[in-house]
Amino acid sequence: MSTRKARIGLVGLGVMGANLSLNIADNGFDIAVYNRSTDKVDDFVADAGALVDRVIGCKSPEELAASLQSPRAIILMVKAGEAVDKTIETLLPHLDEGDMIIDAGNADFNDTRRREADLSAKGFAFIGMGVSGGEEGARHGPSIMVGGPEGHYAVIQDVIEAIAADYQGTPCAAHLGPDGAGHFVKTVHNGIEYADMQLIAEVYGCLRDRMTPSEIGQVFADWNDGPLNGYLVEITAKVLGATDTGTDQPMVDVIVDAAGQKGTGRWTVIEALKLGQSPSTIEAAVAARSWSAQRDARAHAQDLFGAATMDTPPSLADLHDALLAARILAYGQGMTLLNAASDEFDWDLDLARVAEIWRAGCIIRSTLLDDIAAAFRGETPHGQLAFAPAFVTRLQDTVPALRRVVGAGTAAGVAMPALANALAWFDTMRHARGTANVIQAQRDFFGAHGFERLDRDGTGFHGDWPA
Repeated sequence: MSTRKARIGLVGLGVMGANLSLNIADNGFDIAVYNRSTDKVDDFVADAGALVDRVIGCKSPEELAASLQSPRAIILMVKAGEAVDKTIETLLPHLDEGDMIIDAGNADFNDTRRREADLSAKGFAFIGMGVSGGEEGARHGPSIMVGGPEGHYAVIQDVIEAIAADYQGTPCAAHLGPDGAGHFVKTVHNGIEYADMQLIAEVYGCLRDRMTPSEIGQVFADWNDGPLNGYLVEITAKVLGATDTGTDQPMVDVIVDAAGQKGTGRWTVIEALKLGQSPSTIEAAVAARSWSAQRDARAHAQDLFGAATMDTPPSLADLHDALLAARILAYGQGMTLLNAASDEFDWDLDLARVAEIWRAGCIIRSTLLDDIAAAFRGETPHGQLAFAPAFVTRLQDTVPALRRVVGAGTAAGVAMPALANALAWFDTMRHARGTANVIQAQRDFFGAHGFERLDRDGTGFHGDWPA
């Protein structure tokens, strides 16, 4: 067993864990690593190259604990759910009061809140830490969203800020609130990611019958030089320009159109509904992935009803503006959800800071986030991004294009669930008097649920309904 003492430990040497470990070592910190399959420890140490002197490979939880400075801090990069609880159980017998466990996986924030309360009662520190950026981000600088007691975060703050992405000299890492705040923010980040990806895919769908994939890729590359600049637009240009070496076909044309998902998008929707929120663009994106999996059913429906084509497709200018408008609305719905959760769980989330730490390192990084941060540091009536003065102007300029694109898709029978739901939210919110009065009348008719009146104060009024 090594007599060296590492500053921090990490359990779980999968792709993300291995890259995060190298990032930590690369930034000058000694790290002790452990994996349940110990051959991965040997492989990791063997592949560490010039960083090997900062790495301590451990073959057991006991050895890991013995290799760490006190108070110990151990990052978990294991599969969310039961695996995290089991890993914690194996570590605790070898830890001392005051030692810290940091869950850096895609955890359900409800689990994070439970674990933090449980470990705190036992005298241990616990941090829930959302990490975004994929393999590349983990290795060279992710966006990091931290939740837990602020005093506990202070113990590891220098390490976290050193390994995080940098945006104009500012680390894209922050302590956002207590218990599950960091993991909830990461969940909503992923929900916005689902929405943005679906919006881009729908725009691609409007172009693929009249342009080759590489031509569409060039369109996205051009757009990436303007207000649509962002990681997802950038990589869309690259994937559409790629060729499958085995067939010489465009890579995108040999990929099955059934999208996978690991659950964080669904978590976003589930938690939103619990909080009385409805981020419609995210909901539509999650639904679209589910529908995409029903390939046999979709093929049968096409035989029954025919395939849809757009005889008069939208212009490139309209598609650009429609995507920009819908993206603003999707980000806004995510921020509204964060605000609702902050109120419910007493997190006091700083939404401007959230936007700032998303500006680099994470999957949804985009130019738009600078303006979103500025909006939340200024005037944002009713907490709605769409009502901030700068975004009012942008939406006034771009929503007409969104309306034309959705209208053309609807008329042709081309599905645009995310674009359409973004527009539906906007149109609902811009009407001071909607149609829910009829729903309230129906509820009172069949269930005597009562309603409020426009001409009187109070609640619990009932209608004079016919028998």
